[in-house]
Amino acid sequence: MRAVGLSSVCRKKKFSYVKCTPEVIAENVLSRKFSADKTSQKWLTGVTEFKLTNGMKAYLSAILDLDDRSIVSYVIGKSNNNNLVLETFDKAIELYPNAKPIFHNDKSFQYTSKVFKSKLLTQGMIQSM
Repeated sequence: MRAVGLSSVCRKKKFSYVKCTPEVIAENVLSRKFSADKTSQKWLTGVTEFKLTNGMKAYLSAILDLDDRSIVSYVIGKSNNNNLVLETFDKAIELYPNAKPIFHNDKSFQYTSKVFKSKLLTQGMIQSM
């Protein structure tokens, strides 16, 4: 190629994701008070990414009860999406159908969706971020 005066151009890979704005932002009701007096008074949740030895990734979505620091429910999935979080929430409701805790989470896209907010309202839970 040099002999003919040509050169190659390497382009940077462009990521094709859509940045979305949060649909629902809740007040921080928990206010760093990470203790509870009774079971199902305060629940914390989040998603964690694990890199596996085969190069793949796994995502853990879990709900923790602040009273005794026990895991209320968890789901492990191959992708970090709304279904992972909604499935974890549904499992928690199956186990504790009458629970109405303060539900504290971060501001990631799964927890700021209208679908998640409506599930919390249906159960009579208060969301905190």
